[in-house]
Amino acid sequence: MRLLQKRRVWLRWWGGKFRSLLFDIAVAALVAGSIRNTLAPATVPVVVLAAATVLAFVVRRRFPWAPLIGSVALYVLGTESFAPLVALYTMVRWRGPGTQSWIAVGVVAIGQYIGAYPIGTPYLLAIPLLAVGVAALLGLWVYQRKQLLVTLRERAEQAERERDLLAERAVTAERRRIAREMHDVVAHRVSVISVQAGGLTVAAPDERTGELAETIRSTSVTALNELRSMLRVLRDDTSETTERSSAELGTDPTVGSIAPLVRENVETGANIHLDMPEALPGTSGEVGRAAYRVVQEALTNAAKHAPHAEVHVEITTADEQLVVTVFNRGRGNSGTGTDTVPGSGYGLLGMRERVTLAGGTLHTGPTEDGGYRVRAVFPLHTDEVAAA
Repeated sequence: MRLLQKRRVWLRWWGGKFRSLLFDIAVAALVAGSIRNTLAPATVPVVVLAAATVLAFVVRRRFPWAPLIGSVALYVLGTESFAPLVALYTMVRWRGPGTQSWIAVGVVAIGQYIGAYPIGTPYLLAIPLLAVGVAALLGLWVYQRKQLLVTLRERAEQAERERDLLAERAVTAERRRIAREMHDVVAHRVSVISVQAGGLTVAAPDERTGELAETIRSTSVTALNELRSMLRVLRDDTSETTERSSAELGTDPTVGSIAPLVRENVETGANIHLDMPEALPGTSGEVGRAAYRVVQEALTNAAKHAPHAEVHVEITTADEQLVVTVFNRGRGNSGTGTDTVPGSGYGLLGMRERVTLAGGTLHTGPTEDGGYRVRAVFPLHTDEVAAA
């Protein structure tokens, strides 16, 4: 990389391109041949001027006046070459339709006129002027074409930036619309559940009903807090907002958060058995969140589709991998089916996306005894853990 930067500095007169330098060297060689074939008189000052002019053509992009003055001087001295026309093209090509270009056109035209009219030689004035006009127009056309390409490129980049900005605005507007809908619908419903559960806790006919009502109330409050944090992130998706929301919720869910999650479900009457090691393995935040969400979604699905069934949650480690398995035995007792909670149909899809983003694999499917198994495998050692 450093060598490339040095080369660009060294070739800055040629736009940082080595092929441009080679092209200018080739042009200087052609001009040298043209000057040598018509060099007269071959005196030392003329030879020195010719050599300097040829070298000036190598740096014609940076110093276009040098080859123009040298070639015109040689032409006036009797060296009939096409060097002045090349120098004029270079001047117009790199300076554009400005004062310098018009002065250069005049200088070359006068030089061509003087050099083409030696004493006793009847030349037509239109021939040198026509050559000067063609060289100037060609240089002007190339200059305008380059400017047009630059303008079109800038417009394309600007259009792309505006498109990205419009897309970002559309995403922001959609996020805020979703936030409003979640606040107006979901938050309202959960608030009603929390209030009703609180009332039932106070007026419960027996202790068991009061415990269940209090569990529902506390779960609703937790859901509301998480929902408010999600709404804040949706409305303002910045790192500061995300960090503040995470701080308000405590820490992000990890593998260690699975035990409290199972305990909360057991308190509601679910038949769940947890098997996990006392010394939990160290995982990255992404793996911990994904493992927690897998268990959470699996328990939710079990409660929906197999209520009162026996559910087992197993957390194991093997071969530098974290294995999370959730399975139930049989379909359970769903009663009449009128109390079945409707599903969104995106639970398994979201679960698979989370596991994949965490670098793991997910396997789901029915078991031989009529139950269902969810098995997620995560890598224990990731870049995030190594960096920690």
